Amino acid sequence: MTQMHSKQPMSVGIVIVAAGRGERAGSPQDGPKQYRPIGGKAVIAHTLEKFMTWPQASQIVIVIHADDEALLRKAIDPISGADKVIVAIGGATRQQSVLAGLRAFQASGITHVLIHDAVRPFFDQDLLDRVARALEVGALAVLPAIPVLDTLKRGGNDGCVTETVPRAGLFAAQTPQSFRFDAILAAHEQAALAGAGEFTDDAAIAEWAGVPVTLVAGAVDNVKLTIKRDIAMADERLSATALPDVRTGNGYDVHQLEPGDGVTLCGVFIPHDQTLKGHSDADVALHALTDALLATCGAGDIGDHFPPSDPQWRGAASRIFIEHAARIVRENGGTIMNADVTLIAEAPKVGPHRDAMRARLSEFLDISLERCSVKATTNEQIGFVGRREGIAAIATATVVYRGRKT
Repeated sequence: MTQMHSKQPMSVGIVIVAAGRGERAGSPQDGPKQYRPIGGKAVIAHTLEKFMTWPQASQIVIVIHADDEALLRKAIDPISGADKVIVAIGGATRQQSVLAGLRAFQASGITHVLIHDAVRPFFDQDLLDRVARALEVGALAVLPAIPVLDTLKRGGNDGCVTETVPRAGLFAAQTPQSFRFDAILAAHEQAALAGAGEFTDDAAIAEWAGVPVTLVAGAVDNVKLTIKRDIAMADERLSATALPDVRTGNGYDVHQLEPGDGVTLCGVFIPHDQTLKGHSDADVALHALTDALLATCGAGDIGDHFPPSDPQWRGAASRIFIEHAARIVRENGGTIMNADVTLIAEAPKVGPHRDAMRARLSEFLDISLERCSVKATTNEQIGFVGRREGIAAIATATVVYRGRKT
């Protein structure tokens, strides 16, 4: 089959293959690897954004597993224009999934198609332009690839090397693998009809169907995220270049004093001739710190989560509230860096209990003791605090969130 210069203006469609389950990435409870976060957003979101900003991409199809529609929507809905992306349901194999994506383009009028793995987010527009130039001059199939640099060995069943494989002329295949649309659709349909399902990529199907495949230079950074460590390294790489997302939240609370046998502050009971009045244990310090933590991710305040009108919280230990707020922070990708509480009271004396209070904060928040600060001051006998009618607390929490948040 000879290559002909294309006369028809190119209209390029993109098929992003995202139907795999990613078993080799481990941690199945975290979901398929294409939806795991790197640099603050899902892998597939990075991939989609690259194509959406490429001027030659006319239409995009994402092929997903039937169970993953909600995961996809959560991952890509924040991207402007993502509502125009076509979603197709894949099959049991990658080959079946690609065919589903190609069929979704049948009535679109596209002339060429780029087929790309969702878990290759580090390609660039220079690579896409190289592929497009090869298609423009008439290539029926284009494979980005990089020369194999490592020495290759063939091993036997006994675990020993049987030969050293010459690496001259060997290349590692990448995606997007790119084709004239009618040629690759026909090749896929032919393979499906023949029951030939042993192919590991689309270029191999083109070769099998007699379509010549042109090599272009790939990109060293265009790696496929396969195992858990790949995803962790990708996250480190993107997070290192993202603006640090450091947030500070403030909280304030006050409770009235009444006759009693002691007060609970920062989870520590201090004997005293008064007690704090409140629906729960009235730990004013933990209440203020709960609000500070919730403020770092816009999660409301303590009353939204634990309404004082709800009888189940009557007399409840305030560690429930602070641990709940810390969990919300972590679920939103936050790492608590520091917690600082200032108590404003004439009595009881806080100093003798400061270390115990810091230890309790460290326990509740699961952070080191050095990141927990408790201070106290009087109100110089001024106002309701000065008259020993109540105790107030001001709290500040510092939280770092993963990646750039916009």
